[in-house]
Amino acid sequence: TIDFEDLVLGKQSQDLNREVGDFVLRRRDGVFTYQLAVVVDDAKQSINHIVRGVDLLNNTARQIHLQGILGYATPSYLHLPVVLDEHGEKLSKQNGAQALNLADPLAALNAAAKLLGLPPQVNTLVVEALHAWIDPWTSST
Repeated sequence: TIDFEDLVLGKQSQDLNREVGDFVLRRRDGVFTYQLAVVVDDAKQSINHIVRGVDLLNNTARQIHLQGILGYATPSYLHLPVVLDEHGEKLSKQNGAQALNLADPLAALNAAAKLLGLPPQVNTLVVEALHAWIDPWTSST
């Protein structure tokens, strides 16, 4: 059983044997799978905070397990809600979602923040807006 604290969702637990079982680390064609590749890549880059969609929460316990086996530090995890379209589909490139208009990056970020239930940031620089949204989560780690 792998237990971890998500910075948004709180205490999480997954019994890998019961809920996942054995999982592939290297495909027959010799390519390493996402689970192993992301763990090694994050460790080699000294990543200490991982922010991603809640749709990837199920992968986290597997990655923490691999981090332990490989002797890597476990980063802090923060899983955000996934933004859905009017049909309940995840907004992503793979589902054909349109790219954000980056002519006004703060407006694009505020639109995304609104969908995630975050307060708008006005009359500020993008970097200041990002700190306003993430500092409450990261200041405790």
